[in-house]
Amino acid sequence: MHRLPPDSLALIFLHAARVVGQVMAGRSLADGLLERVPVAQRPAVMEQVYCCLRRYGRGHFFLKRLVRRPVQESEIHALLLVALSCLEEGSEAAYTVVDQAVTAAGVVRQGRYRGLVNAVLRSFLRCCASLQMEALADEEACYGHPAWWLAALRAAYPEQWQEIAEADNRRPPMAVRVNRRRIGRDAWLSALQVLQPGASARGRDGVLLERPLPVERLPGFAEGQVSVQDLGAQRAAELLDPEPESRVLDACAAPGGKTAHLLEAADLDLLALDLNPARCRKMGANLERLGLRAEIKAADCTRPEQWWDGRLFDAVLA
Repeated sequence: MHRLPPDSLALIFLHAARVVGQVMAGRSLADGLLERVPVAQRPAVMEQVYCCLRRYGRGHFFLKRLVRRPVQESEIHALLLVALSCLEEGSEAAYTVVDQAVTAAGVVRQGRYRGLVNAVLRSFLRCCASLQMEALADEEACYGHPAWWLAALRAAYPEQWQEIAEADNRRPPMAVRVNRRRIGRDAWLSALQVLQPGASARGRDGVLLERPLPVERLPGFAEGQVSVQDLGAQRAAELLDPEPESRVLDACAAPGGKTAHLLEAADLDLLALDLNPARCRKMGANLERLGLRAEIKAADCTRPEQWWDGRLFDAVLA
């Protein structure tokens, strides 16, 4: 990867392909896969990864029609999916996408797949209209969800399943939670107005941004004034609403957004559990940024003999 210019789209594609490849192998983005990408490239890589995963079924549909047999090299398979999603998204000129994807392929397996990547992407551009028409007849390609999930959705919501699937593929809004221990929401909103006059207060501590911003551009982020958290997720702490000084268990806590929200709202004796030690460390760092403290344990909440001291909890978030 060191041979690619640090500001090149090829490097972004290669980082994104490696993340998507790990997801294809069964890893979760929640395991911090994107955090291993250098900070300078991370926002652009994140954009490519999310775009690709939103179109995952669609990308596979196209690949099955563009190659005679499956691509065995997982990194090249993922790179093709990333490039195809970028071509469909139209955020970059088509010739740039092809050129930079081929350049990225040049540093994988001594460049032996450059010709394949070039041929597949150029073939897609030639057949794009007909392939997109074919995709309309394939539910996984059309709605961007696995067949088993679409079947479950259709069974649960027979009249609305298509609308729900389409809504699920839209870019999500960006919402943040203001840390009331550090700054009032109105004061933080005033600071944000310079960047986004259209941002609005939502719920008890939330703010809905007009358009997404990198976290480093959010006023006071480094100082712990604000955290990124979906508005729906913010409802959990609001609904649990434990009394001050309560003993609370957050049973599946990482990466710690709801844990932090509970602690921002009241002084609590809070135990946060998660199976993954790395995610526990990340949670600890996040709480430190926000000026909050909790007892954090890497443990299985279904095995209380491993972590419970016998004291009862007043509230449990599971």
